[in-house]
Amino acid sequence: MQTEARNPRTMQIDQLSTLAMLTVINEQDAGVPHAVREALSDIARAVDAIAERMHAGGRLIYTGAGTSGRLGVLDAVECVPTFSVPPGVIIGIVAGGSRALTESIEGAEDSPEGGREDLRALNLTALDSVVGIAASGRTPYVIGALNFADEVGALTIGVSCNAPAPILATAQIGIAAVVGPEVITGSTRLKAGTAQKLILNMISTATMIRLGKVYGNLMVDVQVTNNKLADRARRIIIEVTGVDHERAGELLTQCDNQVKTAIVVALLKVTPDEARQRLDANDGVLGRVI
Repeated sequence: MQTEARNPRTMQIDQLSTLAMLTVINEQDAGVPHAVREALSDIARAVDAIAERMHAGGRLIYTGAGTSGRLGVLDAVECVPTFSVPPGVIIGIVAGGSRALTESIEGAEDSPEGGREDLRALNLTALDSVVGIAASGRTPYVIGALNFADEVGALTIGVSCNAPAPILATAQIGIAAVVGPEVITGSTRLKAGTAQKLILNMISTATMIRLGKVYGNLMVDVQVTNNKLADRARRIIIEVTGVDHERAGELLTQCDNQVKTAIVVALLKVTPDEARQRLDANDGVLGRVI
């Protein structure tokens, strides 16, 4: 496996000064986006397929072990405040359960049945999309999950930093970002983890854009849950409608902190209820309404 090979450029890293050591790490990291770029067409296929199922009511489920699983959980959690995705629509599962988020439970990844059981507990359906994440591309837990998802009829996607790899062959859509040997041999939280994070960023962000959660490059479905996000929401309303700061705050309050609703009210001079009806009739896509 490429992720387990020794990196000839870092064999003397323990003998370098701190600055030289960091320079080598940085140089190695620089190649990660190029590896991800090679997988863009497969990532695009995954996004279009996921968006189609989510539009019909399906869920997006990430599953993985160790660093890979934690990255999936992170991406799932952050979609809730960023895009107002209801909890339970984008889900991250890590082998070993919630305890594995803060502790290393290495043996959990060796159980294919564990991957099956964790998905079974979610009442998986054919509308759901399951993204199996494994730097090695051969984690038994992830393979078990993908096999179960395939039996149910769900969409299956495999993300690996090795190719060829079993999860790429198991999944309907395989995404391979071959980043090469790690700075520290086998430490896939490094380049492989960075590649996986970039890919998950793309999958969730592009899917949310396809589902109308973004207008231009503005997160118009942001949840207003603290002062920073309230300020961001007001700035979005000002940017789109041209109203002043005070009026943006009034609109936000009037529309129960729903940015898209506030924008429609301001531009089309309708009530909040009518604005929501128009948005619902257009699948929540602000551009179609205004």
